[in-house]
Amino acid sequence: MARTIDTAFDEIHTPSPAAQLRRRIFGHYGLVFGIVVLALIVLIALFAPLLAGHDPYTQDLMARMKPPFWMAGSDPNHILGTDQLGRDYLARLLYGARISLSIGAIAALISGLIGTAMGVAAGYFGGRVDLVVTFLINVRLAMPVVLVALAVVAVLGGSLQVVVTVLGLLLWDRFAVVMRSSVLQVRDLEYVNAAKAIGCSTQRIILSEIMPNIVNNLIVVATLEMAHAILLEAALSFLGLGVQPPTPSWGLMISEGKQMMLFEPWLIAIPGVALFVLVLAINLLGDGLRDVTAPENRG
Repeated sequence: MARTIDTAFDEIHTPSPAAQLRRRIFGHYGLVFGIVVLALIVLIALFAPLLAGHDPYTQDLMARMKPPFWMAGSDPNHILGTDQLGRDYLARLLYGARISLSIGAIAALISGLIGTAMGVAAGYFGGRVDLVVTFLINVRLAMPVVLVALAVVAVLGGSLQVVVTVLGLLLWDRFAVVMRSSVLQVRDLEYVNAAKAIGCSTQRIILSEIMPNIVNNLIVVATLEMAHAILLEAALSFLGLGVQPPTPSWGLMISEGKQMMLFEPWLIAIPGVALFVLVLAINLLGDGLRDVTAPENRG
């Protein structure tokens, strides 16, 4: 009788899976910080026309090089000042968030589709498929991403579409390596063998049995590659081979401000801090999602 009462008491006070998930999410401060900051940046990017107050492309040479609000000589109409061509710096910063988020998300999506398909195929089928995929991974790892991206963009010309495509086709290797390793760990487990025994198709086994158990690894790699793509775009734009002017890009803003770095350091500091905060939020989000969705932390 006592055992029955204790069992009923435990069932009543055992939190539901949804409650446990909420507890894990809100108990992970890095994840909460990443979600809040990234959501804020996404909202800023979406509502940039309403928040900016100025056109990021409009030039006013009479109002060029106005300092931000915390410095003497600032203009209340330009909270973060203006650049060398008199363009509102706040407007360019807000619209630049769109460029960074778009490039990071699309490049991670393209590379994720390529790398995940290759890694899952190599891990599940093994044999010659694994040998071919491993060879392709080794070939890709032998090519420096930055140098290859610089060469391709220099030949094809710098533009938003070219940068996204090049980065998407160059950043799939980590997806392939991680997915291959993850599939190798789960393909011979009992639930996968049971699905094979009852005659499930290969597609169903991969999509229903394998992928849900390795999705946490995929999330981590996707966030890392998104941040990597954003930094690479900023580097290419800084070198003049990425997003071309007058398109607002944080890397391009840093490049345009480097000539005045010793006299007006805020021209580099503002987009640099924005880039740092965005990449930090994405990395914290990925790290937190890995911790929350890891099988050993679900109990």
